[in-house]
Parts: sequence; C-alpha cells; structure tokens
Amino acid sequence: MKIGELARRGGVSVRMLRFYESEGLLTPVRRSNGYRDFGPDALETVARIKTLKASGMTVPKIRKFLPCALNGREEFEPCDELREILDHQVEAVSEKIRQLEECRDVLSDLRGRIDTRP
Repeated sequence: MKIGELARRGGVSVRMLRFYESEGLLTPVRRSNGYRDFGPDALETVARIKTLKASGMTVPKIRKFLPCALNGREEFEPCDELREILDHQVEAVSEKIRQLEECRDVLSDLRGRIDTRP
C-alpha cells in the first residue's frame, strides 16, 4: 500500500509516517520507481504506535516496546522488556499526576486569595 493510503486508513499524516520510518518504527519496501510500499501489517503497526503514543511513551520507548506486538501477534504479548517499560511508564504518569495535583492546589490557593480580597 502506498504511503498516502496508509496515512488515510491509519488516521495519521504522511509526514508522521515518514517520521515513523526515519525512527525505525515502520520499514516499507521501496519500489523501482522509489515509492514506498507498506506491507499488510503496516496498518496494525500504525494503530499500535498511536496507542503507545497516547499512553505518553516516547519514540525510544515505543521502539523498544513495538517488537512485542509485531509479526502478526494479537495485541501486545509479554516480552523481556515489556514489564519494565510499562512499570517505568506508569511511574512517569503517576509523577505527572502528582505534579499536576500540586499545580492545581497552588492555583486553587491563589484563586482563594483573590476571592477574599476586598
């Protein structure tokens, strides 16, 4: 499938697909005319990349995690680094939540101070 079709069907831009390719997340075959030809598994790979991005993972983490879901396997299967990556990601999200809660508390306090002014 050509890059434009993959972009349309995968719900991402052509530019994003080129980025995924440059980062080693997608590996299309080049036709004799230079066009990219994405295999039948590319659409599933793009969907998995989108899921991992939505979880807040960086491209390097996605690169490590993605092999746990390739080669026609259903969803994500356990592999050597899977649990460690997920544990770190959960910790990172928990820390962001803690920081956001602190920000909310500071903002609420400031708002309360403004409301009590004459």
